[in-house]
Amino acid sequence: MQYMFFDKILRIIFCAAALGYAGVSSADDAGATMDPNGNVANFTGYALVTCFDEGTGPTDHLVASIQDTSPPQDNLLVNLQIIKGNLANSTTDPVSGDGKYSPEAKVHGGEGVYQLLVNKTDEGARSFLVSYHCQTDDTPPIHTGTAIFVKQFE
Repeated sequence: MQYMFFDKILRIIFCAAALGYAGVSSADDAGATMDPNGNVANFTGYALVTCFDEGTGPTDHLVASIQDTSPPQDNLLVNLQIIKGNLANSTTDPVSGDGKYSPEAKVHGGEGVYQLLVNKTDEGARSFLVSYHCQTDDTPPIHTGTAIFVKQFE
């Protein structure tokens, strides 16, 4: 029992460190493994992404995509959802292990806090990468301030 508690805490700390580091990098990419033991079909990661003007202009939207870096497995895919207020969008990586990100999901919610969720469609461990960016409405979009805080990873 105590081992399971420490194992869970270590996984949360690892994910928080990985996502927290990505929040201060210019690439805004993060990765982890959902359900390393492969027995939780409803495993969900939940983070808050804050978009702000850091001198490049006001944020218009958050755009994100997900890549399943695990070997292909039938009926086991990774999903990503973005929610802000009454706006939401989602995307799924349709082919695991192909080295490509899913189509982008975008929510035009302006500056502030967005909810970012990742989950999977069935039991099984899934390694993934998330690319997320707060951007202006310019053409091409300009990257704005982006910070992330992991709330749940279980």
